[in-house]
Amino acid sequence: MEVTQTAVDGLKHEFKVVLAAKDIEDKIVRRLGELARQVRIPGFRPGKVPLSVLKTRYGDSVLGEVVERAITDSSERAITDHGLKPALRPKIEVTSFEKGTDLEYKMAIEVLPKIEPMDFTTLTLERLVADIADKDVDDALDRLAKQQKRNEPAPDGHKAAKGDVVVIDFKGSIDGKEFAGGSAEGYFLELGANQFIPGFEAQLLGLTAGAAPTVDVTFPADYPVKELAGKAAKFEVAVKEVRTAVATAIDERLAKDMGLENLEALRKTVRERIEREYADVSKQRLKRALLDALATAHDFLVPAGMVDLEFEQIWRQIEEGRKGGQLDPEDVAKSDDELKTEYRAIAERRVRLGLLLSEVGQRHNITVAPEEVNRAMIEEARRFPGQERKVLEYFKTSPEAVAQLRAPIFEGKVVDFIVELAKPKERRIPIAELLAEPDDEAKGDVKAEAKGAKKAPARKKTEGKKPAKAKTD
Repeated sequence: MEVTQTAVDGLKHEFKVVLAAKDIEDKIVRRLGELARQVRIPGFRPGKVPLSVLKTRYGDSVLGEVVERAITDSSERAITDHGLKPALRPKIEVTSFEKGTDLEYKMAIEVLPKIEPMDFTTLTLERLVADIADKDVDDALDRLAKQQKRNEPAPDGHKAAKGDVVVIDFKGSIDGKEFAGGSAEGYFLELGANQFIPGFEAQLLGLTAGAAPTVDVTFPADYPVKELAGKAAKFEVAVKEVRTAVATAIDERLAKDMGLENLEALRKTVRERIEREYADVSKQRLKRALLDALATAHDFLVPAGMVDLEFEQIWRQIEEGRKGGQLDPEDVAKSDDELKTEYRAIAERRVRLGLLLSEVGQRHNITVAPEEVNRAMIEEARRFPGQERKVLEYFKTSPEAVAQLRAPIFEGKVVDFIVELAKPKERRIPIAELLAEPDDEAKGDVKAEAKGAKKAPARKKTEGKKPAKAKTD
């Protein structure tokens, strides 16, 4: 094998590789010899088939197999001999080959760079912590109480109003014939909740217990039961009772209804729940600040091929958003050229951050345990009630899908590792202040990543590295 490096441009390396015709022929003969012990050809004893017969029957297929294997083996050897770490699969182009001649091909490859992570202890970060005030707990309790709706019989003569509950018997018919599902007794109907066909509830407003109206309605044209869609119907209704909503008091009874010992325990539980909710918001804000700081502090070239792949993925999202009328308002008036320039910067930032996090994880032996991946699989399966078994079977047969689950876990552990080294200062702020700034990036919004990318300074060309396939927006 003769290997000649023909070009080096940043992370891109090009080689010319020549494999001698004799080596190719020797490999073909060895492969045919293996076949001779396996194939059965009439007129010849096993293992005694002449080479000429084997070449006639299997020569072309063996040649293709040998050439493919020779290119794979020689390219891997050339990469190893030159101490290169590929970012992506090398691109191979056969430039010269005929039977009995040398095999010559070109190989182009982008390599992983050397990355020197910064001293993370020098990072200046701030962990924002929601300061849960008593009023925040009171407001949450008010909302909780409103969700625990109760009602009680209204005074005699009370006219049903929006928000009241009427207890009714009803029987529906179309053209004088009753239809399936059109009748019930003792049904509790909240007026204004739009539980019934449009127009039904409105005709019960102002009625008192004992009323027996006939309600005329028309089923919507898109009603899911085709036999009823668009049909006019009559309902004979008997109002058995009118009940009015009663405000749920925030007291010991509410606490016990919620399965807690007393009101103090309920307040404590609500406060802890609020703290957990806003701890997640705080964590995302901290991650966003960290990624912005890392993007600013690390300046290295990234493999163009990797940026291309990331950009293609982003651009598919943009096109899908455009088709669905969900394109970011800021992007609607921009040309494709403007959008591609903007989102390519996003792709480059994502790849760069992925490279860095991957390097940090490798240097510090940060790994994802099998049980962590299993928990992620189970959580994903729970998102599809009734299909959990199928989801888990899919993961068993799809290493790529498992890798997609593992990537964000790995990223999260690396981020936590860096945050621990940075020792961010804690600052308590009101909830409103924590939510004051939009945190679209933390939600994975592609457009918000652009805002982060635009803030990054222009970068000079140095070197880059392969990212973990994780979300770094």
